[in-house]
Amino acid sequence: MITKSEIRLELFADYFQFYIQDEQVEGNLGDSWTQEAVDRLLAITKGTIGVGTARNMDVPVTIKIYDQEPSFLSDEEGIIDLINETDLEIHSGKIVVSGCTDYFPDATRIETVKGLYRTRIYYGNLDKLSENGLDGEDFYEVHLWQSESPQKTVVIKDNRSKILQG
Repeated sequence: MITKSEIRLELFADYFQFYIQDEQVEGNLGDSWTQEAVDRLLAITKGTIGVGTARNMDVPVTIKIYDQEPSFLSDEEGIIDLINETDLEIHSGKIVVSGCTDYFPDATRIETVKGLYRTRIYYGNLDKLSENGLDGEDFYEVHLWQSESPQKTVVIKDNRSKILQG
């Protein structure tokens, strides 16, 4: 397995979210943030993924594109709270990563091969926030690889009950 591309960003997660999308789609997730989507921190529409965040501030985001399905991140420290997987269709050959209120022309772009991508999203340290929720150690890592056929959106891991119960 080879990492074809890796980008580390600080994104303004306005409205507790950021986007990963095909450059040629509108990216409107307004109707996609159902209660189920809010609960799983993941909204999807054609060509766009909305990743929910624990904070409404700048958050660290790592995007990695692989040549094949990667192994799962090691989590010996137990810091990964949630893992979601979903599909993302890329028709333009460019993936755009941005906060939902970022100026789209200035957003980060990743050149890639057109096609269907499986997307695995890791959400970590969601319980490591300051009392006011402005600072934190939360992080978001997104792995993408080309896929042969569409698959269902699934929650692979959800350890947030420890966060909700304190």
